[in-house]
Parts: sequence; C-alpha cells; structure tokens
Amino acid sequence: MPPASPAGQSPQSVFDGIVASIERAVLRPELEVSTIPAPSGLAPFAHALAADVNPAQHADDSDLGTGRLVVLFDPEAPEGWGGPVRVICYAQAPLETEIGLDPFVSDVAWSWLVDALATRGAQYTAASGTATKVLSTGYGELAAQGSGAQIELRASWTPLELDLAAHVEGWAELLCMVAGYPPTADGVTALPRRRGSRG
Repeated sequence: MPPASPAGQSPQSVFDGIVASIERAVLRPELEVSTIPAPSGLAPFAHALAADVNPAQHADDSDLGTGRLVVLFDPEAPEGWGGPVRVICYAQAPLETEIGLDPFVSDVAWSWLVDALATRGAQYTAASGTATKVLSTGYGELAAQGSGAQIELRASWTPLELDLAAHVEGWAELLCMVAGYPPTADGVTALPRRRGSRG
C-alpha cells in the first residue's frame, strides 16, 4: 500500500522529510547532480534534480548522458497516482549508430530502470513510461556530423515509501547505464560507450 502521511505532521514537515531522504542518496561518482527549480502547478510540493555524466572525468567523451528527476508530493493522493508521492524521471544518452538500429534497445533501457530500482530495494507501484530511440543523419551544412543515435527514457512511478533514497539511487544507476557505464549489480549488461562525435 502507498504510504500515508505520518500522523500529527504537517504536509510541509512530511515533504521536508522526503527531501532529506533524497539528499541521503549515495550516487555514483560518474555523475554531477544538482538541485534545480521544480515545475510548478503539478502538485502542492515538488523537488527536482538534474544530473549529467561528468565529462571532466572522461575527456574522451563529449556528451555522455543527462537526466532529470522530479518528486511530486500531494497529501490528497491523486487518484491517478495511487499514493501521495509521484516520481518522474528522464534519462538520455547518445548511442553508437549500430546499437541504435537494434530493435530491442528500447526494451533494454526500460529493463534497466526496473532492475536498477529492484537492486536498491525501491518499492513502488503504477509504473509507466516510454523508451524512445532517435536516429539522425546530417545533410547540407550538417553533413559532416554524419549519422547518430540516442536513447531517451521517460518514466514515472508511485513509491510505496516516503524514504526516496533508493529511488534516487536507481535513477542515477539508470543514467550511468544508458551512458554506457557498467552497472553496479552483477548480471546486467551495459551498452558499449559511445566514443567521440558523430561520424
């Protein structure tokens, strides 16, 4: 069952506890994570993070991956959520063009999210999302860019707990995996890292 707000606590106090749990998440060193302004109008309370795979640590890659995580809290537990908290995540990374042509790459990306959350013991319900691969070819003045590909994953789910550290760690793991870095869990295969610029 989705968590109920602790008795006797104000919504602001409950949300402050949620944010504190987010800040306790232990994230992979490949990431640079920062707090960003949360979108307004989606819920009474919201908190957002942005993350980039750190190019300073990996100078041979110019654009490894990026992601966003938004945590929404509504004490009224909207019917569409199935609970008072909803997590929304986004992850994007370039791919080798040959990998982008794989018809199963979108399925793999979704399975990474499920596996990353499971590995950290994150409990949730009502998961939904889309995995999209984008293939592109430059023409005219952009012809020198050649062909390229990228994977984008957008997902949301309702946590069954108010401590969201495991959920944030799962998102961070997903972002590193779509960028081509080995998973921290055994038995999960990463995509080859994309080297250099398109061409």
